Amino acid sequence: MTETLATKTSLPGYGMPGTAESALAEALFASTLQFTESPSPDKVRRAVGTTLRRLGVRGCAARMAREFGDHPDTAVARMRWALETIHAAYPAPSMTPTPPLRPPALTS
Repeated sequence: MTETLATKTSLPGYGMPGTAESALAEALFASTLQFTESPSPDKVRRAVGTTLRRLGVRGCAARMAREFGDHPDTAVARMRWALETIHAAYPAPSMTPTPPLRPPALTS
């Protein structure tokens, strides 16, 4: 179900979220944080951590599923916000390869 919801709510240019990204977005979705607060990345990370500790991954997914069943119109908008916010708060690591370290020059 998570993969299905993630596919339906993926953002243009981002592709389908991975499992970890989906779990973070579900935790943000289940948190008390609201998009109207314009939360900072640090506040988002704290809210995600608190919600995961309180509900666990399955509890976050269950809360999100319940909201999609009870209020599908607002749940879609909240999940879109959660995915966008997770992308901003947890930027992907750079895929640019770093040059290998050179061994120190030996002196004779």
